Amino acid sequence: MPAIWKKPITVESLTHHSLRTAVPHLGIEFLEVGDDFVRGRVPVDERTHQPYGLLHGGVSVVLAETLGSVGAAHACPEGYRAVGLDINANHLRSTQSGWVTGTARPVHIGRTTHVWQIDMVNDAGEMTCVSRITMAILAPR
Repeated sequence: MPAIWKKPITVESLTHHSLRTAVPHLGIEFLEVGDDFVRGRVPVDERTHQPYGLLHGGVSVVLAETLGSVGAAHACPEGYRAVGLDINANHLRSTQSGWVTGTARPVHIGRTTHVWQIDMVNDAGEMTCVSRITMAILAPR
C-alpha cells in the first residue's frame, strides 16, 4: 500500500513544529511515522494526572487530537490546512503511571473531510482509550 502522505513528515519535523505548544508542556513525544499511521505517547505523571492519580481523560483527548491532526495535515495536498470539527473518546481503562501510546490511522481521507481513529494503550499493551476525530480540509485562500 502506498504511503498516504502528501507532505513530508518525520518524527523530527513533528517534534520541531510542536515547540511552544501543549505538546511539550504535557510531555507528549512523537515516536514513529509509518505508511499509514502516526504514533506518539504521553507520560502518566504529575503533569497529566487528575486528582485521583489517574491519567486525566482530557490528556488522552489531547494526545488523540495531536496525532489525528498532524496526520490529517500531512495527508492533504500542499497549501491545504486541516482543522478539527469533532472529536470523541471512550475511556476504557485507567492508568496511573508509565506511558500511554497512541496510534492514529485514517478511516476516511476525503477531499473536504478526514476521519482518523486513534487507539491508545498502556505499557502492558492494554487498550486505555479509543478516539475518533473528524477534520475539515480547508483549501488555500
